[in-house]
Amino acid sequence: MKIGIASDDKVNIANHFGRTLGFVIAEVSDGKIVAEEYRKNDFSMHMQQGGHEHGSHGHSHSAILTALADCQMVLARGMGRRIYDDLRGADIESVITDQATVAGALEAYLAGTLKDNPEQGCEH
Repeated sequence: MKIGIASDDKVNIANHFGRTLGFVIAEVSDGKIVAEEYRKNDFSMHMQQGGHEHGSHGHSHSAILTALADCQMVLARGMGRRIYDDLRGADIESVITDQATVAGALEAYLAGTLKDNPEQGCEH
């Protein structure tokens, strides 16, 4: 199983999924992390628009869905409701977590205590 974790620095979980600088992709097998890589986020519409654009939210999420298609779960500390739902529609579990660090989130996942907080998503 692969888990994509939004992170600007490979240590802390980003506050916004679409504006993260990249994703730690952790591969989990038999209750252990067996591999990790970092994918620079050059595929989300927010990053293509300079990282801070809140303009049109009718944009497509197809590029980010394709870039993370090999993940079965993605995590961030916040994300818009549309991407949250679009990920789930693509059979990728989307989780808005209170965990602050990549390591903490992975530990919580492995322990079965990782919680989703969809109410913390934004409605922009």
